[in-house]
Amino acid sequence: MARRLWQRNTLFILATLLYGAGFLGVSLRAALQSPQQNPGSVAPALPAIRTGEEIFRATCATCHGIDGKGSPRSVVGFEKPLPDFTDCSFATAEARPDWQAVVHEGGPIRALDHHMPAFGDALSKDDIAKVVGYIKTFCGDQAWPQGDLNFPRAFFTEKAFPEDEAVLTTGVTGKGQKAVDNDVEYERRFGSRGQLTVDVPLDFQQTAASGSWARGLGDVEFAFKQTLYSSLSQGGIIAVGGALTFPTGNATTGLGDGVRIYEPFAMWDQRLTRSSFVQLQGGFKASSDTATLANSAYLDSALGVTFASDRGYGRQWTPQVEMLWARSTGGPSDWDMVPQLQVTLSKLQHVRLAAGVRVPVTDRAGRPTQVLVYCLWDWFDGGFFQFWK
Repeated sequence: MARRLWQRNTLFILATLLYGAGFLGVSLRAALQSPQQNPGSVAPALPAIRTGEEIFRATCATCHGIDGKGSPRSVVGFEKPLPDFTDCSFATAEARPDWQAVVHEGGPIRALDHHMPAFGDALSKDDIAKVVGYIKTFCGDQAWPQGDLNFPRAFFTEKAFPEDEAVLTTGVTGKGQKAVDNDVEYERRFGSRGQLTVDVPLDFQQTAASGSWARGLGDVEFAFKQTLYSSLSQGGIIAVGGALTFPTGNATTGLGDGVRIYEPFAMWDQRLTRSSFVQLQGGFKASSDTATLANSAYLDSALGVTFASDRGYGRQWTPQVEMLWARSTGGPSDWDMVPQLQVTLSKLQHVRLAAGVRVPVTDRAGRPTQVLVYCLWDWFDGGFFQFWK
């Protein structure tokens, strides 16, 4: 959304980047404002109009090297290994605002090491954006989508961005034929653009005849998706994939469909403004036995916007609304609306909670409202109980 220790301390290491050992004894503000190099400082003077590379060389290269691969311990003087900014799996995973927040506010803003100082106004926001943008260029493989295109997750509309996540989703139906549906979803990224997903349902279903409850495993799904296109400048990302659902649940008690389902699908996510976005997913579900379960098509969409507290550096709140359309062969169209809200829980923002309601727009008498909640853990960033305070 495990890796070696230095990967789990991404933003702390970035702090070290912007506070090089050769710059510890010198006022950063003075170095940036003075047209001459300060006596005794190894950092060169910076021009009034400066590039990201110039800022990096003046303030970061002592620790992280001109090539971004990191200086040896004998130079930096501390135990923790420095990251290799040429490692694309590390350098592209997080969005630029996350890196910028730690540079501006210091490590504690993301529950990282306190040695990461808050630069505040010593570097302007434009300076910070430039140097973070320059660091991102150390990954020379353009096949890796940038983390800025990893938009907040909706309940039903899958993202086009390949991700390392674990998600527990619970849906509660309280009227009519009552049910509690639990889905444990595990997502693992492969290479620069691929992702494998395993979805395991664990359901509680009230039987219509007796009113008793059945519980057990539902139909397990395996899916794979591949990103075909991503553009940070255009703000868009496109992926295609396929899923195969096995009839592992007991169809007689309502815990499964009793057939295999083959599902090709495609996704398109697009940034609208800096903090708003739209996501689309469409697909077709082909049944292995159409007499038991008809084929169907669907189109899901999500529209959302993200707000961040603490001047844009703190906890994120993302209200979204999904519109879901589905139609079985020979049947009517079903429409649903899903208003929802996602909020980040951990300071690193790798654990998130969302709550929403699935409200039928058509056939409201036959399809009850469902209350939804999920907990998302981006396990790429670190352990579930890390980075909370």
